[in-house]
Amino acid sequence: MKNIFQSCIGAFLALLLFIGFGIVVCIALAAGLANSAANKKGRQVDVANGSYLVLDVSGNLTDAPPPLNFGRAVSKLFGGESDNSLSLREVSDTLRAASKDSRIGGVFLTGSFQPQGYGAGFAALKELREALADFRKSGKKAVAYMVTPTRRDYYLMCAADTVVLNPFAEFDASGFSSEPTFFGNALKKYGVQVQVTRVGKYKSAVEPFITDKMSPESREQTELLLKDLWAEWRAGVEQSRQVSAAKLQELADTQPILSPTEAKQAGLVTDLMHLPEVIEKLRQEAGSDSENTNTFRQVKFADYRATLLANEKEKGPKLGEKDTRTRLALVYAEGNIVDGASAEEGQVAGERYARALRRLRLDSNVKAIVLRVNSPGGSALASELIQRELLLAKGAGKTVVVSMGAVAASGGYWISTASDRIFAEPNTITGSIGVFGLLPSVKDLANSWGVTFDEVRTAKFGNLISVSRPRTPEEMAQIQRVVDRIYDDFLERVSKARNLSKDKVGEIAQGRVWSGAQAIKIGLVDEIGGLEQAIAFARKKAGLGTETPVEEYPKAQDIDNVFAELLQQKKKPFSRIFGGESVTERALREAAAPLEELATLNDPMGVYARMPFGLDIR
Repeated sequence: MKNIFQSCIGAFLALLLFIGFGIVVCIALAAGLANSAANKKGRQVDVANGSYLVLDVSGNLTDAPPPLNFGRAVSKLFGGESDNSLSLREVSDTLRAASKDSRIGGVFLTGSFQPQGYGAGFAALKELREALADFRKSGKKAVAYMVTPTRRDYYLMCAADTVVLNPFAEFDASGFSSEPTFFGNALKKYGVQVQVTRVGKYKSAVEPFITDKMSPESREQTELLLKDLWAEWRAGVEQSRQVSAAKLQELADTQPILSPTEAKQAGLVTDLMHLPEVIEKLRQEAGSDSENTNTFRQVKFADYRATLLANEKEKGPKLGEKDTRTRLALVYAEGNIVDGASAEEGQVAGERYARALRRLRLDSNVKAIVLRVNSPGGSALASELIQRELLLAKGAGKTVVVSMGAVAASGGYWISTASDRIFAEPNTITGSIGVFGLLPSVKDLANSWGVTFDEVRTAKFGNLISVSRPRTPEEMAQIQRVVDRIYDDFLERVSKARNLSKDKVGEIAQGRVWSGAQAIKIGLVDEIGGLEQAIAFARKKAGLGTETPVEEYPKAQDIDNVFAELLQQKKKPFSRIFGGESVTERALREAAAPLEELATLNDPMGVYARMPFGLDIR
């Protein structure tokens, strides 16, 4: 009895210790989350006259407001990196507000973008350039400081009045490239057979898994697309720095890596200075900061943004009150389109988005919907569910406008057809109107390890979707029928939405990707413009005033998704050149990227409307 009693006491104390440890961990996690949220949202501050708004772009730039990342919040609590992600609209809106704020004397840009997923695309950067141009029109200065800038960094920062480069840095003046990875031979070597069905000679999304190089059609469309995007980059630099597009092409062809002195001589940068020199110069111009006299008078972007939002919040409903104001809904469809009701960060779940759009359609206070698309497509079924809800919203009398971001192709274009007007930037990637089926078989791989399969079926095609064996010609014919039907449906939707004949759509479809500059010529988009132009058009068409609030969707993550993310968190290092990785690590990551994309293909019938894999422009 004495031993039993001692064991019970020991177990009870261990349980108390475990519970106590769990409480401490939960408090620490909550503190980390709260601290991360506070840093991300900033704090309300008093802005001193003449302050410079400091904008550090050392993070990802997304279209949708980035969700609070629990894993990075905890990582920061224990000395890890913080999440510096920014959203396009919060930056552009804040810059425009600062241009009208008499307390703000200028803006100081620094840092280097760390693109993830479909963030920091050139179309989004073009919109930021326009916001920076609006800021400069107010007569206020914009100063940019760069250390080994990427072409993305420079595309934005060259729009400043003063562009400063670190005297020890190199300047990348090379052009754009895209280097897809092919697994065809590797899959065959390891006994994985991939069967495909597709419609459209340019529908190259299946090529990385069945061959070892680009097809002539894929090379043709990629060359034209990169040519258009490169032309837009050169035009932006020429406009900002008065360096001709011809000169930029000459540098790319003959001297792609410039020393700081050469970059200044070419007119690409204004000055060569180390950061302390830049800070001292700004301190002499703007005065000293009250909290730190060794630096210039400034206000952090997050703090200034929080101060603006606090003022805006006073105009809205009080806590607990229902918002009965007339509103414009801004819906972000960013990432791969996947089937189902739940998805990881950076994915668009068909059922979840359909439900959200249904609620907006049934909300009488929502008069207009602006859909911001930054997606290469994905599941054909999920794309159809989203497009259907948008059509019903239009039928209910709501204005529906689409703003295309960096990518709005294939399934991303499918959902865009249900709109009153489509806006795109010249460097938007769009089109890719085509469909494919991708059906792998691991029979040979499994057999080589002694694993075999058997089956029983009640009908001839009872085991049509299976990875245990290759499909027979008859089975492939049945799947091709599905692909052909969905492609025909795709053409019908585009034909009706764009007021083009089906034959004409068939000519410009074929799975081909187009730049926004080309898309407007062939009738796939209506107008060149960014998100702000799309919102302005929606307001006007719906009869809404400029003071009508814009409500963004999706809203904040559910707490269960946040905890799930914590358990699966993976650290992705970055730097200005190779993202903090060695050359080998980068090569392995880039080789694995298409396979990770492959894991998102979850359409029930294995049929997809997706643009090419591996179109990573750099």
